[in-house]
Amino acid sequence: MTVIGHSLKMLQKTCKQLIEKLLSNESYVRNIRRLICLQHKKLHILTYIHNTRTRKPMVATTNQSFTQSSSLVKNENKLDINTSTSSHQSTIFCLSSGKGKCGIAVIRVSGQACRQVLKDMAQFHHMPIPRQAVLRKIVDSGNGVVIDKGLVIFFPAPHSFTGEDCVEFHLHGGPAVVSALLCALHSIPGCREAHPGEFTKRAFMNGKLDMTEVEGLGDLIHAETEVQRRQALRQMDGDLSQLYQGWRADIIKCVADLEAFIDFSEDQDIEEHVVESVKSRVGKLRLEISRHLHDNRQGERLRDGVQVVILGEPNVGKSSLMNALSQRPAAIVTDVAGTTRDIIETHLNIAGYPVLLSDTAGLRDTADKVEKEGVIRARKRAEQADVKVVVLDLQQWQNCKNNNRKSSITEFVISQINSLGLQLYQASASSLQILNADLSDSDSTPQLVDEEYCQTIIVLNKLDLVQGNTLEDLKSIDNKVLNCAVGSCLEAQSGRELEPNSPVDFPSVCCVSCTTGEGMQEFLAILESKLKIMCGDPLAGSPSLTQARHRSHLTKCLADLEQFGQMTPADDFVIASEALRRVLREIGKLTGKITTEEILDVIFRDFCIGK
Repeated sequence: MTVIGHSLKMLQKTCKQLIEKLLSNESYVRNIRRLICLQHKKLHILTYIHNTRTRKPMVATTNQSFTQSSSLVKNENKLDINTSTSSHQSTIFCLSSGKGKCGIAVIRVSGQACRQVLKDMAQFHHMPIPRQAVLRKIVDSGNGVVIDKGLVIFFPAPHSFTGEDCVEFHLHGGPAVVSALLCALHSIPGCREAHPGEFTKRAFMNGKLDMTEVEGLGDLIHAETEVQRRQALRQMDGDLSQLYQGWRADIIKCVADLEAFIDFSEDQDIEEHVVESVKSRVGKLRLEISRHLHDNRQGERLRDGVQVVILGEPNVGKSSLMNALSQRPAAIVTDVAGTTRDIIETHLNIAGYPVLLSDTAGLRDTADKVEKEGVIRARKRAEQADVKVVVLDLQQWQNCKNNNRKSSITEFVISQINSLGLQLYQASASSLQILNADLSDSDSTPQLVDEEYCQTIIVLNKLDLVQGNTLEDLKSIDNKVLNCAVGSCLEAQSGRELEPNSPVDFPSVCCVSCTTGEGMQEFLAILESKLKIMCGDPLAGSPSLTQARHRSHLTKCLADLEQFGQMTPADDFVIASEALRRVLREIGKLTGKITTEEILDVIFRDFCIGK
């Protein structure tokens, strides 16, 4: 280990000196370039040996010596984690159909001892026909007692889920039957109970699934809504993997062409336009990855759930709205101001989209320490939310009108939002013109846009308590014009200048009664439309990235591609090509071509036992 470490340091020092000479004197280019390549490749080889002897063993390690197109592809294949089944000495088993009483229980077995299990417990003298269900008596090989009568299916390697020999027992789902079969499997030498996610982990280790497909399978198991299921199934089918593998193949070709130019451009007939071609392909790939990253987190939101937070003053009906959406008493509702003091969360399925709905403390100044902490938490949750639902009390507007205070609905909404501390800007003269516009005329809709406010819904609650002229005024208002009027004022308060005739996407305003349910369908339609915009259609277009891990690796890829794109003819191609090698390693980590045991533990720990 000491000799290798010393050689490593010497090689690094030599490479550094040669590079410094190369950069300082043009005359060294022809004579030193090849020597640098040779030293560079030798350095990678010794680094590989040094790492394998001194570090914790890895599932796969990158071989970074990319010289010619043929040797490059050969070395890249060494990154595959297609280890043979002989690396798994034990045979694992587990109940795969879930615990508890049920009609049918499925016990899965995988490993080298599967054939022995079939002989001892299903009493087969010859192996059954693969993938064909056979009705057999299942016996305990230790005492010969019949456990149950059920179906047995044999999946020989490599044509099984794990890539190993697999057996499935389909028995009656009584707890005694399942317990007896598991005890009988325990008694067979070499068999043990599986850890959570171990079947899928073996499928990954044997090349049946790559990392993105494994993550898609995990998401499919945990999917709670229809749209989540569609996205997970698409990822499990390999759509995301194919996208990343295509990028990986492009980078391999670029590195191969660049290495061939470095090694043979002086002796062989290799045209210099090869470098320009590589730069062009790298530029195209950089744009594709950039578009993939700037997806507004659609896949991640769909996987983890859209955070919707309900905000407003005390006693405006926030908890009532949450209970109406949840269709259960999730939050306590009283006429005492400040009843809700902490954040109350509930998971909802709205039109197939997952939603994490949060009810918060009423926003107001208070001397109560507990309530004050609740207000602080409410504001922090508002900053993290994907959709803000601001609830206002229509009775307060009616009181203003009854007290002879002239106040349009738009002025009321803006003043309430400002009093909550959600907006503290003063309306400009331009917005006052819109403020006083005829709200019953749908043709007066201004063409403005504000992406900052487009994920805000303003709910005017207690519609059932509004009477007389106030109710008539509400009925005469066109909702589209009201949305634009409120949005225009918020935009004017922000102090930003908008381009004329830009498209509109302002906050949505709707009137509801949480008591009678009036207006709730309209509110749900508005919320559903915003969820569709934020999460997108998982079956349309290119697949979206779904994990923070994906975003981290691709961000590093993009940085290295941009570094390569800044290369000039005066730069050395050996140094520039190292950026492409780093891109290759990051994409390898995405699909699992390069990984460590620690990464695998994180991926598989959330799988259920038996999967």
